[in-house]
Amino acid sequence: MGSNFRNVPVYKGPVQACIFDWAGTVCDAGVFAPVLTFQQLFEEEGVPITSAEVRKPMGVHKRLHIRAICDLPEVSERWRLKHGKAPTTDDAERIYSKSLEATLDLLPANSKMITGVVDTMNKLRSDYGVKIGSSTGYTSEIMARLKVQASAEGYTPDSYVTSDEVISGRPTPSMIFLNMIRLNVYPSQAVVKVDDTTSGIEAGIHAGCWTVGIAKTGNYVGMTEAEMSAADPKELEAKVEIARQNLYKAGAHYVIDTTVDLPGVLDLINQRLALGLKPGV
Repeated sequence: MGSNFRNVPVYKGPVQACIFDWAGTVCDAGVFAPVLTFQQLFEEEGVPITSAEVRKPMGVHKRLHIRAICDLPEVSERWRLKHGKAPTTDDAERIYSKSLEATLDLLPANSKMITGVVDTMNKLRSDYGVKIGSSTGYTSEIMARLKVQASAEGYTPDSYVTSDEVISGRPTPSMIFLNMIRLNVYPSQAVVKVDDTTSGIEAGIHAGCWTVGIAKTGNYVGMTEAEMSAADPKELEAKVEIARQNLYKAGAHYVIDTTVDLPGVLDLINQRLALGLKPGV
């Protein structure tokens, strides 16, 4: 019988690391910094764009994000009416070249930590012994500013990875793997990816991690905490439910309203890990 079987390692330990997106997941409820930045940049080109148009490709590297906006049929048509031809790669590159300065201008007022997140991070470290990683579509220059602000509010991850540090960002798993290297964490099933975008969830799936979608404070609801507090509860719940379904369809193993709800999910994941189970589909 022995020659017909082989032994394979089975990980039965707990979650070792959680890797979080930034805007919509830990700060900037509603993801307004990128939206306002791109709206300002396209306004300067004489081609106004809507919040919904900016939000469609959210989660990818900002260079790709701008190209994706330019490629939207309705944006391309407005551009053609204004400039006489459809936007080119050079146009997208010019807008991208201005995006760093514009983002840095708008970032401070739109990067407040989401209520309860700092306490939750402390709990994850103290009660669950996990390391905290971060990944983002923001570039290293933007993160240099953002991490100082976040740290002043009490949030300091153990690892920072930005989209310009890898050949391609989400939905590839590159930023997750680079976090795992820097955190010295393995195997992939000991890692949880937390993100408010479908591209971030897909990245977690490709990496072989557990994935947790953030529905309420993210890009698909697109509201500040104050706006959510003032909103009609039924209308808000309808928006959150659409966000939940988007994230589930992308493959999220769990979907929660905010990052504050994560500890309960870690309990469930740790129960599965103790049985030797890996993330399913």
